[in-house]
Amino acid sequence: MERAVLDKSRCGWWKSAVFYELYPKSFQDTTGSGTGDLRGILSHLDYLETLGVDAIWLCPICASPQVDNGYDISDFCAIEPSFGTMADMDELIAESKKRGIGILIDLTLNHCSDQHRWFRAAKSSRDNPYHDYFLWRDGTPDCPPSGMRSVFGGSAWTYVPEIGQWYFHQFAPEQPDMNWENPKLRQELYDVMKFWVKKGVAGFRLDVIDQIAKEPDKDITINGPRLHEYLRGISENVLTDEGLVTVGEAWGADTERAKRYSAPDGSELSMVFQFEHIGLDQEPGKDKWDMIPLELPRLKECLRRWQQELYGCGWNSLFFNNHDLPRIVSRWGNDKEYRVESAKMLATMLYGLQGTPYIYQGEELGMTNIRLPLEQYQDLEIHNMYKERTERGDSPESVMQSIWARGRDNARTPMQWTAGENAGFTTGTPWLPVNENHTVINAAAALADPDSIFYYYKKLIALRKELPVFRDGRFTLLCPEDEQLFAYTRDTETEHLLVVCNFSGREASFDFPAEYRGAECLVSNYKEPSVQTIRPYEAWMLIKKECIIPIQDYLGLGNEARMNQPGTVGFNWRWRLAPGQVTDALADELMALTKHTGRVNWDILNG
Repeated sequence: MERAVLDKSRCGWWKSAVFYELYPKSFQDTTGSGTGDLRGILSHLDYLETLGVDAIWLCPICASPQVDNGYDISDFCAIEPSFGTMADMDELIAESKKRGIGILIDLTLNHCSDQHRWFRAAKSSRDNPYHDYFLWRDGTPDCPPSGMRSVFGGSAWTYVPEIGQWYFHQFAPEQPDMNWENPKLRQELYDVMKFWVKKGVAGFRLDVIDQIAKEPDKDITINGPRLHEYLRGISENVLTDEGLVTVGEAWGADTERAKRYSAPDGSELSMVFQFEHIGLDQEPGKDKWDMIPLELPRLKECLRRWQQELYGCGWNSLFFNNHDLPRIVSRWGNDKEYRVESAKMLATMLYGLQGTPYIYQGEELGMTNIRLPLEQYQDLEIHNMYKERTERGDSPESVMQSIWARGRDNARTPMQWTAGENAGFTTGTPWLPVNENHTVINAAAALADPDSIFYYYKKLIALRKELPVFRDGRFTLLCPEDEQLFAYTRDTETEHLLVVCNFSGREASFDFPAEYRGAECLVSNYKEPSVQTIRPYEAWMLIKKECIIPIQDYLGLGNEARMNQPGTVGFNWRWRLAPGQVTDALADELMALTKHTGRVNWDILNG
């Protein structure tokens, strides 16, 4: 199937698109440093073109001390030297465009690095013009302004003795939060975005964007009262080209907020990253490290709500993996004997939904979690959590179990290109160990196997561009209480999609809808779909199409042409008539025709 290329100058192109999240540090090293770089990405653009993705979400490539793997930016308009040069970036944007692939820049508009020139100036004096770019409070060295805690552990306040004040940081002390109430700061950040628009990027992924309107004096960190005002400011001042896409990371989003974030008028964002479904295997009221088994009915109800409540009035992102999350095939699939089947099943379930899917690098290969000794992990969050939990009395063994299951470094191990040394990622020592299973799970093996997870994703990506039902279909959940099967339909006037996925390693019974008999199978992760007894981790999609024919066109055809209208084989026929056109004779003729051609499912539409 020839790859369809979307016109990225048109508003809404992302609704038929599939994005690929790329973590540069772990993608491909070309220098032997052990760290990925921009030229490594350039070397694999053909791979991404073959997969069929429409845009690359590029995790932070701006200059950074790398305290939080690039999410601590010290210069928003410069390239991190370990990744390459601005010339490399210009070439990456240009070469991606040649392949029909857009580039999304990942920006942290909520915070920056403590090494940014703004913050260095801000902490030098209370009278410095940049001081008000950040959130400062008076106090004494032994008494923080409040008891607020950082996401990474410890206080959310750090004291600067030179000026006798505390600054607020929702993340690491090296990531001071910026003060969006200051219009001069807002203009600086608009200018940063305009810089990248001029470079030719397709848009932006905005990190923790729902935190920019925080009010720490009221313990408000997300969904502050001026959030929507600030988002509209970004749209009005930067997003003047209707083809530019923005996706906002919003951990605090619910469906009502998401409708405002991603309203069809484009006044705020193009789409939202929300995480409600990702927290369903976490103990309520506790941290991500406190795990409970996933209850499938809860997942189905969560996704049903998002599908139905955003329909026609908002737009969601579809994802199971990203650079902060463990590998989904290890989390909700079976990364042992059913790794391939469960990876394909999870993709089938997700890619049948409305929204824009995101592949995280290696997901298309079925890459898995990794188990390392503590000292080999690089993530600041892991080490802070281990220290806090062991100090409070948790056993080291139980803490390591949580790290192996939920640690962010699960997603950040180097991309597995080959079965060779270091998985073909580097000729040096990789910054994070390569998963030992790269000898089996790697891109070279996937490209050589027509039944691989890679080609399954490629098929799903192509289908989402080809069939409008993926973009426009209305969602209906089937068997909501079933603890094994996730089944649903998507419907437009002329296309009807049935998706069935077994989330378990046991067979499951399914009451197959009679109206889908004879429907076309779009994808199946077994050689032939089993429609009543669903095998372990089995998944398939069926489609039923209908051809709506204006009655005047039908009546103008000769008898033979009526029997063999091109483009209608395998379709149900539906005739559109004006009121009063239906006669007994016409109805008899249409019924005879459908019986003759085997198209026995037909009806007559008024209008």
